[in-house]
Amino acid sequence: MKTDIISRADIEKFITRFYENVKKDDSIGFIFTEVVPMNWEKHIPLIVDFWETILLDNPVYSNNAMGVHFDVNKKIALQPKHFSAWLQLFNAAVDEFFAGQKAELAKTRAKSIADVMAFKMANADNTNSIT
Repeated sequence: MKTDIISRADIEKFITRFYENVKKDDSIGFIFTEVVPMNWEKHIPLIVDFWETILLDNPVYSNNAMGVHFDVNKKIALQPKHFSAWLQLFNAAVDEFFAGQKAELAKTRAKSIADVMAFKMANADNTNSIT
C-alpha cells in the first residue's frame, strides 16, 4: 500500500523520478537538456524546496518561478502541449510512489501551475507590448 507524502525525502523521491522521466521524454526532454541545459545537482534541490514550501508549509523556496519560465519562453515558445506533457510526467511520478491527501494536493497544484504558466507564456508577447 502506498503512503502519503510526509517529508522532504518523499518529495525528493518523486521529483528525482519525475526528472529522470523528463530527460527521456520526446516532447519536453530537449528543453531541459538542449534549450536550457540543466545543472541537475542545483536544480533538483531547488525544485524540492519549491514543493516542500507548497506541500509541507515549510517556506524554504523564495525564488520567482514565473520569471525563470519567461526566460525559457524567450528561447523556445512554451506551448500548452509542453505543459501537458510536464503535468502527465509529474502526476505519474507522484502516483508511482504515493497516495493520499498531500499526493492529491501535489497533482492539483501542479495542474494549476501548468495552466497559469501556459496562459501567461501564450500571452507573454501581448503583455510585453502593452504601452
